[in-house]
Amino acid sequence: MPFGLVSAWNKRRRSKSEDCTDPWTYKPVELWQLDDQALRPAKRHHGSSVFTLKEMEEASSSFSDGNFLGKGGFGRVYKGTLRSGEIVAIKKMELPHFKEAEGEREFRVEVDILSRLDHPNLVSLLGYSADGKNRFLVYEYMRNGNLQDHLNGIREKKMEWPLRLKVALGAARGLAYLHSGSSIGIPIIHRDMKSTNILLTADFEAKISDFGLAKFMPEGRETYATARVLGTFGYFDPEYALTGKLTLQSDVYAFGVVLLELLTGRRAVDLNQGPNDQNLVLQVRHILNDRKKMQNLIDPEMNRTSYTMESMTMFANLASRCVRPDSRERPPMAECIKELQLILSTNSKGMNMALHKFGYQWLRPTSGGFLL
Repeated sequence: MPFGLVSAWNKRRRSKSEDCTDPWTYKPVELWQLDDQALRPAKRHHGSSVFTLKEMEEASSSFSDGNFLGKGGFGRVYKGTLRSGEIVAIKKMELPHFKEAEGEREFRVEVDILSRLDHPNLVSLLGYSADGKNRFLVYEYMRNGNLQDHLNGIREKKMEWPLRLKVALGAARGLAYLHSGSSIGIPIIHRDMKSTNILLTADFEAKISDFGLAKFMPEGRETYATARVLGTFGYFDPEYALTGKLTLQSDVYAFGVVLLELLTGRRAVDLNQGPNDQNLVLQVRHILNDRKKMQNLIDPEMNRTSYTMESMTMFANLASRCVRPDSRERPPMAECIKELQLILSTNSKGMNMALHKFGYQWLRPTSGGFLL
């Protein structure tokens, strides 16, 4: 990342946050509702259950190491089994004292937003617990973990190109739902779109998770000014980092970074690389539209028979437009969906034609007809 951008980002990190001004204190559930009178109530397709600390301990076997799934900025995540027998993922807030106020707000935002939304490409919040100062979020269990683990070899499943396109399309649909006003009438900016926040079902359906940094876009406005830039390094929209003005296109930039991860199999930021090669966008942006050089970017872990170069070229072009420095030049998520559908169809047709051609190459005439 250029020095000027890093400097601006660090300056904003040091500025006072308007998001976390209240001291961390326990507040009853009825006081969690965010102060946003403009919001219209959503249709609730599933209720959020309220759990006790004892129930969370029982479900996770006292947060045993055997049930540990991973760790994020909010805390640890454990696999759990509710008394009903349902398998869930339990996120336990574990933050140092100076971050407790921030964690409390993220907790409330997550509960408030996810309890309003219902979409197949958003992770479902099944319940929460606010027992004393203990904070837990209970989600549907996602058997295949997160996208980044698959791309970086932590998971056993090897992701070929059609599966990567399926994941990209699912994530795009989830973001488009948020940006369109979802079911509450006001657009939502996720603000932390990244490959670790794209979870995968047993059938590799993508679901966006982690809404602790999300923002409602004020009605009639196209930008939202924040006092501090929040998100994940490597996925920051350059305009947001420099100006503090958050837009729907900030999510599009982060989505473009995810597309580059799917294309290359590389991390958004790899500190094991040299200083000039750590940031994926800066490393590849200039060659995404050069077909000859672009071939060197394709993840070598993918089987060559799983993709066509035409679909790869189209995909690289879409990713390139999503990560453009000028947010006005980035496509909206609805357009990303249409292009990904076309790319998926193009790849499928190309592979079918290749198989058809390959099959007939092996046909040879005999007295009784043709044999392979």
